[in-house]
Amino acid sequence: MASGCRVGPSVLNGDLAALGAECGRLLECGADYLHLDVMDGHFVPNITFGHPVVESLRRRLGQEPFFDMHMMVARPEQWVQPMAVAGANQYTFHLEAADNPGALIKDIRENGMKVGLAIKPGTTVEHLAPWANQIDMALVMTVEPGFGGQKFMEDMMPKVQWLRTQFPSLDIEVDGGVGPDTIHKCAEAGANMIVSGSAIMRSADPRSVINLLRNVCSEAAQKRCLDR
Repeated sequence: MASGCRVGPSVLNGDLAALGAECGRLLECGADYLHLDVMDGHFVPNITFGHPVVESLRRRLGQEPFFDMHMMVARPEQWVQPMAVAGANQYTFHLEAADNPGALIKDIRENGMKVGLAIKPGTTVEHLAPWANQIDMALVMTVEPGFGGQKFMEDMMPKVQWLRTQFPSLDIEVDGGVGPDTIHKCAEAGANMIVSGSAIMRSADPRSVINLLRNVCSEAAQKRCLDR
């Protein structure tokens, strides 16, 4: 089985001038992990932050929080060691950016991190399949990467469903436009790692949104077990 249902707020939607405090607040509200979006201005048009910020967050938040790095970068192999040293727990790179995914997966593991592999909406899930048994998590983007606040792409759900059927024990993450209105579709398709930005950050009660997302996901997972 996949490793349970977890919710990771996308911290890019928070107050970047007080990022450490924002991350601490999200963890206190029940976040299972933190989803950290790294953009280099090449693979995607925007630029966010790099390993120095990750290192600062690790110092501020301690060793316990799980940092899931979403590396929207043109040369993912370049940043493996700096992110590992900075305190990243999982290094999620884009298949579209990798010249040699096998070598990159090996390098990430040798640097002590879990491996995530992401695909953009235009990439078929069959391109990810050859690597599925070598990774810890597959990320199915439900918006085009690079910008927050986009509309959820429901037509990505067959990818999630196919991965869950073919690789029952794989962690499957969805990212983009996910919130209370769209979580049921993600959960029913088989996602168990839920990234949510605006829906959590803009809520007056982030704790209740996090709990809702996790509970819907857990109920769908239990139903799948019973249906087998």
